[in-house]
Amino acid sequence: MSTVAKPLAGIKVLDISRVLAGPWCGQMLADMGAEVIKVERPQSGDDTRHWGPPWLSGSNESAYYLCANRGKRSVTVDMAKPEGQALIKQLAAQSDVVLENFKVGGLKKYGLDYASLKALNPGLVYCSITGFGQESPYAHRAGYDFMIQAMGGLMSLTGQPDGEPGGGPVKVGVAITDIFTGLYATNAVLAALYQRRDSGEGCHIDLALMDVQVGVLANQALNYLTSGQVPQRLGNAHPNIVPYQAFATADGHMIVAVGNDEQFKRFCQVIDQPHLAQDERFATNGSRVQHREALVPILALALAAQPTDTWLAACEAVGVPCGPINTLDRVFDDPHVKARGLKQTLPHALAGEVNLVANPIRINGQSLSAQSAPPTLGEHTDSVLDAIGISDEQRAALRAAGII
Repeated sequence: MSTVAKPLAGIKVLDISRVLAGPWCGQMLADMGAEVIKVERPQSGDDTRHWGPPWLSGSNESAYYLCANRGKRSVTVDMAKPEGQALIKQLAAQSDVVLENFKVGGLKKYGLDYASLKALNPGLVYCSITGFGQESPYAHRAGYDFMIQAMGGLMSLTGQPDGEPGGGPVKVGVAITDIFTGLYATNAVLAALYQRRDSGEGCHIDLALMDVQVGVLANQALNYLTSGQVPQRLGNAHPNIVPYQAFATADGHMIVAVGNDEQFKRFCQVIDQPHLAQDERFATNGSRVQHREALVPILALALAAQPTDTWLAACEAVGVPCGPINTLDRVFDDPHVKARGLKQTLPHALAGEVNLVANPIRINGQSLSAQSAPPTLGEHTDSVLDAIGISDEQRAALRAAGII
């Protein structure tokens, strides 16, 4: 968005979170134009800096760290020391938002909890991200995406049914609960900033990974709450729509995502089985769901007769939703992905340049993605502390003492 101001220009965010959910929120806010200062431990920094390989060539930055920290400024401060706590308080006093994901009560001993910082800055929006929230029988427990996918029901829905080859629960291939939590945190922060515009008061946002995971069970949660029946794993099939799954073809696999009865009629024409759409067992989606065990083998046999590209072309020609199952090399070589600029290359302080995934949001035709790479550890310590009045001499003393 080089020609227009970004929506959050002028907002200052102090990001003292680590790993993924909190940093994902901070990255989103940076993309929207906020100044995001990432506070990290001296020497080691964010845990994810060490979660490799792979590493960015010419640097010691892990790919994992790079995925969630574009557009930020990195400051190293030892918050376990009183001098470090004082620096963070100074930064918080001048910030609009604080993001943190420490264990419940973990920041109180440093004087960096919400109550302490609110006393310094009543307009502060303070967002706490934990595994189970500030008030829960599990509040004391750490929360990691993998365990929350399991506890929150997602893994019970993901994977092949028991008794089939490869059967059993499976986690999603990316840390989806962390990412959803980061997005919910972003929404909550934006709502709180909007509310503060009128009230002048900040607030404490309490977000739990477990709450978010239950919240995004979507139709599967309502399938259970409506029927009382516990949903089971269906592999790549859909519990409420048929056919809506992966099928083997003569040379690979494809997905068919028929969303209504008219699409099903056209699909039956494509596979040269028009009579299926007239069969009362398959004429409506409700009946197809009820009789999926009879229908799916018929469709599977038909689709196995031709290569994937043949079926894709035929389905697309008549408006039947379908697609290949792309590996990531094919994803980033896809004409759509290229046209939309979803691979972003930015200058990097150590590596020269770094390839990143751009923010998918566009406003008035302009990409919302940040224009600076994820920072190297402590890259902006001097400039950020200088801006809050910490002199060269003071910084030298703090550095000598290992505080920064």
